[in-house]
Order: sequence, then structure tokens, then C-alpha cells
Amino acid sequence: MATIQKGKTITLRGSAQIVVEFFNYGINSILFQRGLYPPEDFRMVKKYGLNLLLTSDDGVQAYLKAILSQLDKWIVAKKISRLVMVISSKDTREVLERWSFDIQLEQSDDRKENFCETKKSKTEKEINSQIAAVMRQITASVSFLPMLEDPCTFNILAYTDKDAEVPAEWIDSDARLITKNAEQVKLRSFSTSVHKVDALVAYRLGDD
Repeated sequence: MATIQKGKTITLRGSAQIVVEFFNYGINSILFQRGLYPPEDFRMVKKYGLNLLLTSDDGVQAYLKAILSQLDKWIVAKKISRLVMVISSKDTREVLERWSFDIQLEQSDDRKENFCETKKSKTEKEINSQIAAVMRQITASVSFLPMLEDPCTFNILAYTDKDAEVPAEWIDSDARLITKNAEQVKLRSFSTSVHKVDALVAYRLGDD
């Protein structure tokens, strides 16, 4: 669990932990809300003052753990600018939804052992409140996103610097954009005082 020590400036690593933790809960919430796995595969947990759901599927847990572990390294190394969750049809591989999260480093000072200096650091309560607002939007997204009628799968894309260290299990990919009838909705953002995360969901409208 990522925490902020009272009265201390948040570190780059501490901020990275908060961002990674958000992605864990965010991706799980999208998986549940969009019905990629059966409801019985999820368990309820309390986080950010909300009731959220986490997958109990061992395979999905292992996949996400590997991704989030690498994400943490890239954020600390300042080598990643965006994480994208792509939902596509299992049969046709057509991209149906694209959840994009831009990760921006707001202020930093490498001379101070990776402490990120800001005029006013946010409190843990303020950060959690902002993240909760994003999570509520993910939950509410079912009100405007089209039904996913076909069996779907998901993949995670990472936009990293050219000189970033990339494990062998990660492969180059195209942007997996939605090629027709695309719409997009900008979601809320949150800031740790060190990183700002902007969220956007793009989706394919039906052919009607």
C-alpha cells in the first residue's frame, strides 16, 4: 500500500507506487464493468472510500502483476508517457475500446535523491479523493459505452522512451487504434503533486 508520510514531500518512488496502485484498481474495474470476465471471478475490496472489485482469476492476476511491476520501474526511471488498455473482439481482433492514461511528470529535482519538489504537496486524502472521482467515472461508463456483445480480450500497451529497458516478454505493437465510427470521452485526471494522470476512453459506435 502506498502511503504519504505526514509533513514530508512525496518522493518519485512514492508517487510511482500510488500511480501503479491506481492502475491495478482501474484495470480491474474496467474488466468488471465491461464484462470481460464473469462477476463471480471478482471479489469486493474497500479502497479510496469506495467498494471496488478485484479479479480472483490466477492467470489475470499474474498478467497484471507482471505489467504493473514493469510499469513501476518505467515510472521511477521516467521512461513512460502513456499506458493504454485495449479491448478487442476475440474472433476478429477488432479494437472496440481504448482506455488511455497519460502519465506526466509535473516537477522534479534529481539532485535531491529523487525527491520531487513542489510548491504545495497534496495530502493523501486529496489524492485519494481525486482518484475516487476517476474510479466513479469508470463505473459510470456503462451508461454511455456500447454493449460488448462478442467475447472480448484485453491487452496493455506502454508508450516508453526509445532508450527504455524493455523486457523480452514485451513486443512491439502498433497503436491498436479504433479504425471506424470512433468516439471518445475525456475522463477526470488526478495528481500526486509529482505525477499527473489524464484519462480518456475511445470506443467504437455501432454500425447503425
